[in-house]
Amino acid sequence: MNSNRYIGCCGAYCKTCKVYLEKYCKGCKIGFDTGERDIHKAKCKIKVCCFKDMNLDTCADCLKLDSCIIINEWYNHTGYKYKKYKEAIEFIRKKGYSEFIQLADQWKGAYGKLC
Repeated sequence: MNSNRYIGCCGAYCKTCKVYLEKYCKGCKIGFDTGERDIHKAKCKIKVCCFKDMNLDTCADCLKLDSCIIINEWYNHTGYKYKKYKEAIEFIRKKGYSEFIQLADQWKGAYGKLC
């Protein structure tokens, strides 16, 4: 199974997210990638742009990331998690998915330490 499916387009990591593990969330991309869920019914603008329209794994793969209004407005919200999700995407851009997943699999939530 492709572990990238557990990385939300924005940088959240579903595989260790408490809300996902407790079944209160279906995951950011899980089910959309296999057709079990209808991507046309997705409400997240980031997911629709990245996953549906651009056919990318995450926003880390997007050449327009730095100028994207959708993701950058979201990252500019107040709150610690937005900063952490942005750090995750930047980490993936620099070091790749494999190194990110090795670290993320040890987290206790949807984000964590990247050093």
